[in-house]
Amino acid sequence: MGWAKVFIAALFEVFWVIGLKHADNTLEWGGTILAISISFYFMIDAGKRLPVGTVYAVFVGIGTAGTVFSETFFFGEAFHIMKVFLIFVLLSGVIGLKLVTKTTDREGADT
Repeated sequence: MGWAKVFIAALFEVFWVIGLKHADNTLEWGGTILAISISFYFMIDAGKRLPVGTVYAVFVGIGTAGTVFSETFFFGEAFHIMKVFLIFVLLSGVIGLKLVTKTTDREGADT
């Protein structure tokens, strides 16, 4: 369940990063603040049960890839093959961290 929380946090990261760039009115800023709150809640909760360094790397990796792809496909940002390559390198590193990190889901563990 911890990794699902990291994925949810990263998904909301994409929303709030886009919101920081494109929000123009009170409602959009409210949605951006809500997305930030949800994102950090899930990331912090996942960090209580999983290795924090790996959680943060996965969070940032998925969020970065999602933000770049969203900007390209939904907001007309220029497509560059080098961006795709670098995102692939970033995600490869994140996946590598996930594979070499021993995880034990410590429900209720004191941190």
